Amino acid sequence: MARLWQKDYSLDSLMQHFTVRNDYILDKELVISDVLGSVAHARGLERIGILTRDELSALEKGLADVARSSMDGSFVIREEDEDCHTAIELFLTAACGDTGKKIHTGRSRNDQVQTALRIYMREASLRIAHEALSFAGRLLSMARRYEMVPMPGRTHTQLAMPSSLGLWFSSFACQILDECRLLMSVNGILDQCPLGSAASYGVPIPLDRRFTSGQLGFARVQKNVLYANNSRGCFEAMLLDCCTYLSSCACKMAQDLILFTLPELGYFSLPRELTTGSSIMPQKKNPDGLELVRSRSALVASCSSLVKDISRSLVSGYNRDFQDTKEPLLTGLSTTYSILAIMTRMVDGLEVYEDRLLAGMRSEIYATDKVFDAVLAGGSFRDSYKAVGLDLDSVDARDVHEALEKRTSIGSPGNLHLEEDEEEVRAMQGDVESRLDALQDVYSRLVDVPVKVVSW
Repeated sequence: MARLWQKDYSLDSLMQHFTVRNDYILDKELVISDVLGSVAHARGLERIGILTRDELSALEKGLADVARSSMDGSFVIREEDEDCHTAIELFLTAACGDTGKKIHTGRSRNDQVQTALRIYMREASLRIAHEALSFAGRLLSMARRYEMVPMPGRTHTQLAMPSSLGLWFSSFACQILDECRLLMSVNGILDQCPLGSAASYGVPIPLDRRFTSGQLGFARVQKNVLYANNSRGCFEAMLLDCCTYLSSCACKMAQDLILFTLPELGYFSLPRELTTGSSIMPQKKNPDGLELVRSRSALVASCSSLVKDISRSLVSGYNRDFQDTKEPLLTGLSTTYSILAIMTRMVDGLEVYEDRLLAGMRSEIYATDKVFDAVLAGGSFRDSYKAVGLDLDSVDARDVHEALEKRTSIGSPGNLHLEEDEEEVRAMQGDVESRLDALQDVYSRLVDVPVKVVSW
């Protein structure tokens, strides 16, 4: 058997290469997911009498062997296999004889691929959430450490009002927290099992879809079999949109750090081991990591757009176009994870120069404070604003710490309420770790091999 769809003719070699492209290479990332889905499916077939107990045992052993060889890098997927699904079935047929030919009973490659991707996305979303929350936690630690250290606040890149380093660090942490809430909501949507939907229309055998869903640790079955197929592309886009928000937040912070580490400002310096050099200028320590965060956040956004553009106008049911959503999905997920990881390390090694921050608090930054002095003395805001604006030379420097302490409304520099954000990070991290542990328990009940669904 060369292909799952084998016919009585040979496929044109150009067509072979055009339809497969690099899918068989990408599918190395999905072998473990497919093994897990296949074990659950085989157990479901044994449950309804399609497989005997001995046949199930043989298939489970064969699938465990695939998992072992995948984990040590020796499992081979050839271009003529098209994908990991065919390669795995060929392996089972070689190892188990006619029993291997039964594994696909009741399955289409559509729901097989969907199930493998769903298993992968479910874990990937949790791993990205865990890394994002680690980043948020580190930002909050820096906010706590430098809570009342003055920092010039800027709008339009120009000096605006007194601010603090605590406010700057925690602003990104708050954004990451919101984006993790959204990511965990999407994780809940992903947590439904498409296995058994076949080619969008079910099959005329009594598959126990709740049983196989439970075997795989999904919260529920994705009931409507046509929707199970139509959700391909849609679910990937939801997850990649979350990745886009997270990487865009990292990009904004990266841009700030590039600006604030300029020698002319010198608010921070980056850890030397996270900078690179020039081939011609020996003095250079370049913020290449931050620059690549900027560009790769655009890459993540393009992955999300590509998935949506491919799938938005397709008719119901499976279309081969869906194949081309796999690469942007895998690229977008791994890139997001690496962006968050490098930004966490950047923040860990950041050196703060409080004297340079204080030097940036020029007298003009207190203009608005002078307006509110007049307001508190009984003047109207508009008249006070006009008077100060017409006499800016009268604005004097102030005690910056006193200026910050006067900003007492919730979330202002003098009242950040960091403890609430810190508690939420801890609670969400605990939830994510619990879910990841639960998935490992599911995997261990399916195969007797320590496996990792997501390789990064």
